[in-house]
Amino acid sequence: MYSVEELRKMANTIRYDTLKAIHVVGSGHPGGCLSATDILTVLYFHTLRIDPKNPKWPDRDRFLLSKGHAAPALFAALAHRGYFDIHELLHVRLHDGRLQATPNLTIPGGDSVSGSLGQNLSIGVGYALAARLDHKDYRTFVMLGDGELEEGQNWEALMSAPAFRLGNLIGILDNNHVQMCGTVNEIMPCGSMADKFRAFGWQVVEVDGHDIAALIRVFDALPNRPEGAPTMIIADTVKGKGVSFMEGKAAWHGGAPDDEQMKQIETELGGGTL
Repeated sequence: MYSVEELRKMANTIRYDTLKAIHVVGSGHPGGCLSATDILTVLYFHTLRIDPKNPKWPDRDRFLLSKGHAAPALFAALAHRGYFDIHELLHVRLHDGRLQATPNLTIPGGDSVSGSLGQNLSIGVGYALAARLDHKDYRTFVMLGDGELEEGQNWEALMSAPAFRLGNLIGILDNNHVQMCGTVNEIMPCGSMADKFRAFGWQVVEVDGHDIAALIRVFDALPNRPEGAPTMIIADTVKGKGVSFMEGKAAWHGGAPDDEQMKQIETELGGGTL
């Protein structure tokens, strides 16, 4: 079991290694990776029932990264958890590596394909239904982006999950308030997401997505039941969290830091493995 301080350090290591991978290849989506990193760290090093030595273990919890452009952060978490060698990150998005721009099922620890936004909550509904039909007690976690919720298929899944009483389905909204071309409120204002989810029949929990101790408390309190209301965790986060010149800036939705910026990143995050 990792302490809160150890998890904080691991999150910063994952941040650095993610940015180093994006820097080496020269492309990626750093902002949304960094907003999701603390959540991914708590999931993979505290919450999820998984076995890196047996990635397809039938009783494992499932994790689906619906905001698939944040794949480098997921890959870094998987590597540090022991699914594959950390140095594979240096080949992210390259033809000579298996870690492509978004998750896929060929990657150890990969439970979905998420190249197109808006689809993984529907896949999560399928996983949760399958668990019930197969009499399995695994849980399915799906991480969504707030900009991604502009995709209509999400709302079909948001209606379906309560209708099927999927108490073993947990959505996590990485609510970082910024998408590619500006803030979410500028592009497509949605009002209160918590009120919308509750109106659809979801149990809603709100948390600071960068408070490791608070995330642990929320994940530890989740129900584990085959039926009942699904749960949506709204995690309030900051795009580009942890790097001062990236935080809250739409310009860092995509792109890669240069050599000088990597020096500052190393100073701010304390370096990593790569």
